[in-house]
Amino acid sequence: MGFFIYDLIFLIVFGTFLTIFLIKRKEKIQREGILILYRTKLGIKIIDYLSKRHKKFIKSLEYIVIFIGYALMLSMLYLLFHLVYIFSKFPEFIRAVKIPPLMPLIPYIPRIFKIDFLPPFYFTYWIIVLAVAAISHEFCHGIFSRINNVKIKSTGFAFLGPFTGAFVEPDEAKIKKLRIKNQLAILSAGTFANILMTLLFFIIMWLFFISVFTPAGVVFNTYTFSVVNVSQIKPAGENLFVEFNGGLNLTKVSVDGKNYYVENKDLKLKENTIIVYEDTPALKAGLAGVIIEFEGKKIRTNRDLQQELLSKKPNEIVKIKTLFNNSIKKYEIKLIERPDNKSRAYLGIALIRTESLSLLGKLRSKILFFKDPNTYYKPKIAEDLVVFIYNLIWWIILINFSVALVNMLPLGIFDGGRVFFLSVLAMTKSEKIARKAYKFSTYFLLFIFLLLMYLWFINFFGL
Repeated sequence: MGFFIYDLIFLIVFGTFLTIFLIKRKEKIQREGILILYRTKLGIKIIDYLSKRHKKFIKSLEYIVIFIGYALMLSMLYLLFHLVYIFSKFPEFIRAVKIPPLMPLIPYIPRIFKIDFLPPFYFTYWIIVLAVAAISHEFCHGIFSRINNVKIKSTGFAFLGPFTGAFVEPDEAKIKKLRIKNQLAILSAGTFANILMTLLFFIIMWLFFISVFTPAGVVFNTYTFSVVNVSQIKPAGENLFVEFNGGLNLTKVSVDGKNYYVENKDLKLKENTIIVYEDTPALKAGLAGVIIEFEGKKIRTNRDLQQELLSKKPNEIVKIKTLFNNSIKKYEIKLIERPDNKSRAYLGIALIRTESLSLLGKLRSKILFFKDPNTYYKPKIAEDLVVFIYNLIWWIILINFSVALVNMLPLGIFDGGRVFFLSVLAMTKSEKIARKAYKFSTYFLLFIFLLLMYLWFINFFGL
């Protein structure tokens, strides 16, 4: 909360400074449609120098850049249609994610939508992330334009209300006279830059993480549970509230003579089967937070916790400490017999891998190979500063990769739209067919986005 206040002050100061700056230089401001452009010559000399000095090497990258552009286009189309499927079949996904599919990148998104699985997105982050993503994107457009002898007329910043971006303005008329291959390379160069930034900052995040973080506790996802048929449930008349996962309001039920607890809201669902929590010591005690200590011994990983549990017997009372909402909570819990082995002690927590079994889920787990999702990591030094920097790097990676994907959609307003047009033109040799295909693609994707918004709206508000 402390930094949030400073961040709001920075937002006001930055907004005031920017307003004064633009008013004093209003002669350099031009309006193009809904955009306000501030044109400069900033960076042109650097673009000219690099493109001239490394022209041969950059030229050799053109086919790689084009291939990456097409790969991103196909990936984004797959993600988009997969999202339609998920929104249609799994409304609970919408309620969990909360953010609408058409949402501009604005500061404080996690706070606005009350999302706890995303780190804070401060205005400070927003400015830095936009600078990294937009400047590298446009700079690379400029580099690939210059190696094809296209003059850069200006650079500058674009404003759409409070939203800021950068631009490089090459001679478009000359670009259109280039071979299609060269045009494709120029158009795909921006996303190529964002991919490079993604990889660069991933390496930085990895090195930063292994340098300043250390395992310091076990994160459990849920209490042990079962899936039962709703018709088997009989009320047992006891209510229970636990602080875990934002608070669970539970009702005791009986299934085939065995006691369980079920969330009150789940009882109202019209489903054939339902998830019920088993009657375990962890649940009855309301165990919540990161497990950091067990019987006076520090717990760093799940292996530490399992070793301690193996040393205990059923009916023993153990003392557990957790870190919950930045405070220490203490519990005394009586262990029970393990259902599958009555000689072993049972606590009743579950560590479920949160990654999906899908290709993207597996890819995510491979990328974050250095971080166990069920382990809590604590900074070795200056905790607030370390977490601030780590979250900033995380947002830079996420948004650069997102920009690379979205920008290659075959949609009129993105580089991918022009890439799609040129691709159809190259295959058909007919500008008329290419324009029709480009128009159809744009309207079709707009329809898909409207469909996603419709599905989000009716499921999020339960209509």
